[in-house]
Amino acid sequence: MARREHTVEWHLVKGGFFDGLEREFEAFRKLASVRRLKKNAIVFFEGDRCDRSFYLDRGSVKIFRVSLHGKEPTFFIRSEGEMFGLAEVVGGERRKCSAQALADGVLLEIRRDDLLALLATQPLMARRIIEVLGRRIRYLSEQLENVMTCDVPTRLLKLLLCLSHDEIAQARGGPADVPVRLTQGQIAAMTGSCQQTVSETLAAFEARGLIAVSRQRIRLLDPGAILEALSVGDDGPAEARKAP
Repeated sequence: MARREHTVEWHLVKGGFFDGLEREFEAFRKLASVRRLKKNAIVFFEGDRCDRSFYLDRGSVKIFRVSLHGKEPTFFIRSEGEMFGLAEVVGGERRKCSAQALADGVLLEIRRDDLLALLATQPLMARRIIEVLGRRIRYLSEQLENVMTCDVPTRLLKLLLCLSHDEIAQARGGPADVPVRLTQGQIAAMTGSCQQTVSETLAAFEARGLIAVSRQRIRLLDPGAILEALSVGDDGPAEARKAP
Protein backbone atom coordinates (compact mmCIF):
# COMPACT_ATOMS: atom_id res chain seq x y z
CA MET A 1 0.00 0.00 0.00
CA ALA A 2 1.36 3.43 -0.91
CA ARG A 3 2.11 5.60 2.07
CA ARG A 4 -0.33 8.41 2.57
CA GLU A 5 1.25 11.85 2.36
CA HIS A 6 0.70 14.36 5.10
CA THR A 7 -1.83 16.89 3.85
CA VAL A 8 -2.14 20.43 5.19
CA GLU A 9 -5.16 20.92 7.46
CA TRP A 10 -5.80 24.65 7.41
CA HIS A 11 -7.03 24.80 11.01
CA LEU A 12 -3.90 23.06 12.38
CA VAL A 13 -1.29 25.25 10.69
CA LYS A 14 0.41 27.42 13.30
CA GLY A 15 3.41 29.38 12.07
CA GLY A 16 4.14 32.71 13.68
CA PHE A 17 1.24 35.09 14.20
CA PHE A 18 3.24 37.90 12.61
CA ASP A 19 4.68 35.87 9.71
CA GLY A 20 4.58 38.23 6.72
CA LEU A 21 3.47 41.11 8.94
CA GLU A 22 6.82 42.65 9.81
CA ARG A 23 5.55 46.25 9.79
CA GLU A 24 2.62 45.31 12.01
CA PHE A 25 4.94 43.46 14.39
CA GLU A 26 7.11 46.55 14.80
CA ALA A 27 4.04 48.62 15.61
CA PHE A 28 2.92 45.94 18.09
CA ARG A 29 6.31 45.81 19.82
CA LYS A 30 6.29 49.58 20.39
CA LEU A 31 3.05 49.26 22.35
CA ALA A 32 3.79 45.99 24.16
CA SER A 33 5.69 45.37 27.38
CA VAL A 34 7.94 42.41 28.17
CA ARG A 35 6.89 39.89 30.82
CA ARG A 36 9.19 37.05 31.85
CA LEU A 37 7.65 33.80 33.05
CA LYS A 38 8.90 31.02 35.27
CA LYS A 39 7.71 27.46 34.70
CA ASN A 40 4.22 26.91 36.20
CA ALA A 41 3.58 30.66 36.53
CA ILE A 42 -0.04 31.68 35.96
CA VAL A 43 -0.55 34.19 33.15
CA PHE A 44 -4.23 34.72 33.98
CA PHE A 45 -7.06 32.94 35.79
CA GLU A 46 -10.53 32.04 34.59
CA GLY A 47 -12.85 34.91 35.54
CA ASP A 48 -10.13 37.59 35.42
CA ARG A 49 -10.91 40.90 33.74
CA CYS A 50 -9.60 40.89 30.17
CA ASP A 51 -7.35 43.90 29.86
CA ARG A 52 -4.42 42.40 27.92
CA SER A 53 -3.50 40.04 25.08
CA PHE A 54 -0.22 38.15 24.77
CA TYR A 55 2.38 37.21 22.17
CA LEU A 56 4.55 34.25 23.18
CA ASP A 57 8.12 35.17 22.29
CA ARG A 58 9.67 32.14 24.02
CA GLY A 59 8.38 29.08 25.89
CA SER A 60 5.00 27.30 25.91
CA VAL A 61 1.71 27.95 27.69
CA LYS A 62 -1.31 25.73 28.33
CA ILE A 63 -4.88 27.02 28.20
CA PHE A 64 -7.11 25.10 30.62
CA ARG A 65 -10.05 25.15 33.02
CA VAL A 66 -10.58 23.63 36.45
CA SER A 67 -13.78 21.59 36.81
CA LEU A 68 -15.94 21.35 39.94
CA HIS A 69 -14.37 17.90 40.51
CA GLY A 70 -10.85 19.29 40.41
CA LYS A 71 -9.96 18.04 36.93
CA GLU A 72 -8.04 20.31 34.56
CA PRO A 73 -9.05 19.74 30.93
CA THR A 74 -6.49 21.38 28.64
CA PHE A 75 -7.81 22.92 25.43
CA PHE A 76 -4.72 24.40 23.79
CA ILE A 77 -0.94 24.47 24.01
CA ARG A 78 0.44 27.80 22.83
CA SER A 79 3.95 27.77 21.33
CA GLU A 80 6.54 30.38 20.39
CA GLY A 81 5.25 32.90 17.87
CA GLU A 82 1.57 32.49 18.78
CA MET A 83 -0.81 35.03 20.30
CA PHE A 84 -3.36 34.12 22.94
CA GLY A 85 -5.89 35.80 25.20
CA LEU A 86 -7.49 37.33 22.12
CA ALA A 87 -11.15 36.31 22.01
CA GLU A 88 -12.31 37.75 25.33
CA VAL A 89 -10.22 40.90 24.91
CA VAL A 90 -11.74 41.66 21.53
CA GLY A 91 -15.22 40.89 22.89
CA GLY A 92 -14.72 42.70 26.22
CA GLU A 93 -15.58 39.62 28.30
CA ARG A 94 -14.00 38.01 31.34
CA ARG A 95 -11.57 35.13 30.90
CA LYS A 96 -13.21 31.80 30.10
CA CYS A 97 -10.04 29.78 30.83
CA SER A 98 -6.77 30.00 32.72
CA ALA A 99 -3.27 30.13 31.22
CA GLN A 100 -0.12 28.64 32.78
CA ALA A 101 3.49 28.47 31.63
CA LEU A 102 4.79 24.96 30.86
CA ALA A 103 8.37 26.24 30.76
CA ASP A 104 10.35 29.40 31.43
CA GLY A 105 9.39 31.93 28.78
CA VAL A 106 8.95 35.49 27.62
CA LEU A 107 5.70 37.24 26.74
CA LEU A 108 4.97 40.49 24.97
CA GLU A 109 1.73 41.79 26.45
CA ILE A 110 -0.40 44.58 25.08
CA ARG A 111 -3.21 46.48 26.75
CA ARG A 112 -6.71 46.01 25.34
CA ASP A 113 -7.15 49.68 24.37
CA ASP A 114 -3.77 49.71 22.61
CA LEU A 115 -4.60 46.50 20.73
CA LEU A 116 -7.98 47.77 19.54
CA ALA A 117 -6.45 51.06 18.43
CA LEU A 118 -3.72 49.16 16.58
CA LEU A 119 -6.27 46.95 14.80
CA ALA A 120 -8.15 50.03 13.66
CA THR A 121 -5.06 51.15 11.72
CA GLN A 122 -3.67 47.71 10.74
CA PRO A 123 -6.31 45.82 8.70
CA LEU A 124 -3.93 42.96 7.83
CA MET A 125 -3.37 42.28 11.52
CA ALA A 126 -7.12 42.42 12.16
CA ARG A 127 -7.64 39.91 9.36
CA ARG A 128 -4.96 37.65 10.86
CA ILE A 129 -6.81 37.63 14.20
CA ILE A 130 -10.03 36.62 12.44
CA GLU A 131 -8.17 33.78 10.69
CA VAL A 132 -6.55 32.58 13.93
CA LEU A 133 -9.80 32.62 15.92
CA GLY A 134 -11.53 30.75 13.08
CA ARG A 135 -8.88 28.02 13.14
CA ARG A 136 -9.21 27.68 16.90
CA ILE A 137 -12.98 27.29 16.73
CA ARG A 138 -12.57 24.58 14.09
CA TYR A 139 -9.94 22.83 16.24
CA LEU A 140 -12.20 22.83 19.31
CA SER A 141 -15.14 21.42 17.34
CA GLU A 142 -12.88 18.65 16.04
CA GLN A 143 -11.67 17.87 19.55
CA LEU A 144 -15.26 17.62 20.77
CA GLU A 145 -16.06 15.23 17.94
CA ASN A 146 -12.99 13.13 18.83
CA VAL A 147 -14.07 12.80 22.47
CA MET A 148 -17.55 11.73 21.40
CA THR A 149 -16.60 9.27 18.64
CA CYS A 150 -12.97 8.08 19.06
CA ASP A 151 -11.20 5.78 21.50
CA VAL A 152 -8.20 6.90 23.54
CA PRO A 153 -5.49 5.55 21.16
CA THR A 154 -7.10 7.41 18.26
CA ARG A 155 -7.43 10.63 20.27
CA LEU A 156 -3.82 10.34 21.35
CA LEU A 157 -2.53 9.83 17.80
CA LYS A 158 -4.55 12.79 16.59
CA LEU A 159 -3.19 14.95 19.40
CA LEU A 160 0.42 14.07 18.57
CA LEU A 161 -0.18 14.89 14.90
CA CYS A 162 -1.85 18.16 15.81
CA LEU A 163 0.93 19.30 18.13
CA SER A 164 3.57 18.37 15.53
CA HIS A 165 1.76 19.54 12.40
CA ASP A 166 4.34 22.15 11.36
CA GLU A 167 7.27 19.90 12.32
CA ILE A 168 5.90 17.01 10.23
CA ALA A 169 5.58 19.29 7.20
CA GLN A 170 9.18 20.44 7.62
CA ALA A 171 10.46 16.86 8.12
CA ARG A 172 9.19 15.85 4.65
CA GLY A 173 8.38 12.27 5.58
CA GLY A 174 11.11 11.78 8.18
CA PRO A 175 10.86 11.65 11.98
CA ALA A 176 9.36 14.71 13.68
CA ASP A 177 9.60 15.84 17.29
CA VAL A 178 6.60 17.01 19.30
CA PRO A 179 7.73 20.60 19.99
CA VAL A 180 6.64 20.80 23.65
CA ARG A 181 7.46 18.71 26.70
CA LEU A 182 4.30 17.19 28.17
CA THR A 183 3.80 14.96 31.18
CA GLN A 184 1.50 11.97 30.85
CA GLY A 185 -0.92 13.79 33.13
CA GLN A 186 -1.00 16.77 30.78
CA ILE A 187 -1.55 14.48 27.78
CA ALA A 188 -4.41 12.81 29.66
CA ALA A 189 -5.96 16.24 30.30
CA MET A 190 -5.86 16.97 26.56
CA THR A 191 -7.37 13.65 25.50
CA GLY A 192 -10.06 13.14 28.13
CA SER A 193 -8.26 10.10 29.52
CA CYS A 194 -6.26 9.13 32.61
CA GLN A 195 -2.52 8.93 33.20
CA GLN A 196 -2.37 5.12 33.39
CA THR A 197 -4.17 4.69 30.06
CA VAL A 198 -1.92 7.27 28.42
CA SER A 199 1.17 5.50 29.77
CA GLU A 200 0.01 2.12 28.46
CA THR A 201 -1.00 3.55 25.08
CA LEU A 202 2.29 5.37 24.58
CA ALA A 203 4.15 2.17 25.46
CA ALA A 204 2.09 0.28 22.86
CA PHE A 205 2.85 2.91 20.20
CA GLU A 206 6.55 2.76 21.09
CA ALA A 207 6.55 -1.06 20.81
CA ARG A 208 5.07 -0.74 17.31
CA GLY A 209 7.82 1.66 16.27
CA LEU A 210 5.51 4.64 15.79
CA ILE A 211 7.09 6.85 18.45
CA ALA A 212 10.05 7.15 20.79
CA VAL A 213 9.64 8.61 24.28
CA SER A 214 12.44 10.05 26.40
CA ARG A 215 12.16 12.45 29.35
CA GLN A 216 8.79 13.92 28.37
CA ARG A 217 10.01 14.26 24.77
CA ILE A 218 8.07 12.40 22.08
CA ARG A 219 9.41 11.77 18.57
CA LEU A 220 7.11 10.59 15.81
CA LEU A 221 9.30 8.02 14.09
CA ASP A 222 6.94 7.40 11.19
CA PRO A 223 4.28 10.11 10.74
CA GLY A 224 3.14 8.44 7.51
CA ALA A 225 2.34 5.20 9.35
CA ILE A 226 0.36 7.15 11.94
CA LEU A 227 -1.66 8.79 9.18
CA GLU A 228 -2.29 5.40 7.60
CA ALA A 229 -3.48 4.03 10.94
CA LEU A 230 -5.88 6.94 11.37
CA SER A 231 -7.28 6.38 7.88
CA VAL A 232 -8.50 2.85 8.71
CA GLY A 233 -12.21 2.97 9.41
CA ASP A 234 -14.51 5.71 10.62
CA ASP A 235 -13.94 4.96 14.29
CA GLY A 236 -10.16 5.21 14.26
CA PRO A 237 -7.18 2.93 13.75
CA ALA A 238 -7.98 -0.73 14.21
CA GLU A 239 -4.42 -1.56 15.22
CA ALA A 240 -4.25 1.35 17.63
CA ARG A 241 -7.31 0.00 19.44
CA LYS A 242 -5.27 -3.05 20.34
CA ALA A 243 -3.36 -0.86 22.76
CA PRO A 244 -4.42 -1.45 26.39
